[in-house]
Amino acid sequence: MDKVVASAAEAVADIASGSTIAVGGFGLCGIPSVLIEALLEQGADQLEAVSNNCGVDEWGVGRLLMNKRLRRMIASYVGENKEFARQYLHGELEVELTPQGTLAERLRAGGSGIPGFYTATGVGTQVAEGGLPWKYDDAGNVVVASPAKETRTFGEHDYVLEEAIVADFGLVRAWKGDRHGNLVFRQSARNFNPLAAMSGRVTIAEVEELVEPGSLDPDAVHTPGVFVQRVVALTPEQAADKRIEKRTVRS
Repeated sequence: MDKVVASAAEAVADIASGSTIAVGGFGLCGIPSVLIEALLEQGADQLEAVSNNCGVDEWGVGRLLMNKRLRRMIASYVGENKEFARQYLHGELEVELTPQGTLAERLRAGGSGIPGFYTATGVGTQVAEGGLPWKYDDAGNVVVASPAKETRTFGEHDYVLEEAIVADFGLVRAWKGDRHGNLVFRQSARNFNPLAAMSGRVTIAEVEELVEPGSLDPDAVHTPGVFVQRVVALTPEQAADKRIEKRTVRS
């Protein structure tokens, strides 16, 4: 039952090139930055990443992107990452843009054993009808486009079928976690982290504070340990290293 591993390097050692990784966080909030750095050093490439966005050029999932480790990205938001836009528009990266709520539900469904679901989001648009550019060539021509999706009428409204996402690995960051893998996320970090944890066949959690089993109030647990296979305890310095995407202050 003790799921704690000695280091982030050990935790990500078996992530193979070509794997699909679901990464928690939103922007730079609640991202598993230590696991991402360990994965970068480990050397796996041709990865498919599923995350709300791709961080920024020099932090978060953007670190993998900058080092050409990503083959494909499923996200809802390009964000502030200029290199992401450059690789996408120059045919170096395949990108499946997905409505944010749909992306969240696709991850949750994958973790719940639900293969697909119907949603009203995207009906009447290219999300449902197909044709969204997924990949360009170096001349700017679309070489891969999204396929048309099944639509169905329930009552008086149309809905589009979306498929669940099951990732090979889930990478998340928690505020607190115990040795059994029960996790608590703090404030805005409780965004895509529980969903990424559910989606991964093997989920690895870096925790800012490791506590003993029984220390967490069961009612406070956001992700039960059944969804988590490995736990990495961060040092105080690692836990404190939290970047700000955009700093705005009054004059």
